[in-house]
Amino acid sequence: QVRLVESGGGLVQAGGSLRLSCAGFGRNFSSVTMGWFRQAPGRNREFVAAISWQYGRTYYADSIDVEGRFIISRDNAKNTMDLKMNDLKPEDTAVYYCAADPVHTVYWDDYRTWGQGTQVTVST
Repeated sequence: QVRLVESGGGLVQAGGSLRLSCAGFGRNFSSVTMGWFRQAPGRNREFVAAISWQYGRTYYADSIDVEGRFIISRDNAKNTMDLKMNDLKPEDTAVYYCAADPVHTVYWDDYRTWGQGTQVTVST
């Protein structure tokens, strides 16, 4: 069964850090772009970051203040992807999803494979 499994979410105080991990099973994800999305209560799911498969080119959302605070990386040999989140803010509170193999563009949430999500809660 092809699936993605996230881990590393939790409760952290504002200004703290968390590292989310995404592990792929059932296929080799090393030849597809992978990304992170998040969904806060009452809001649509939104793009956070993505990383290409070939050269590791990274993409970060412009509409939310993540570039410079979040770092996306991947290890193709281990079939994993990480999101290191620093200087977390209460507005970063959301369920974070990893995804693989976008249909159109890295920024749209039409990836072919999704994880189940992991909760990140940032307290004041």
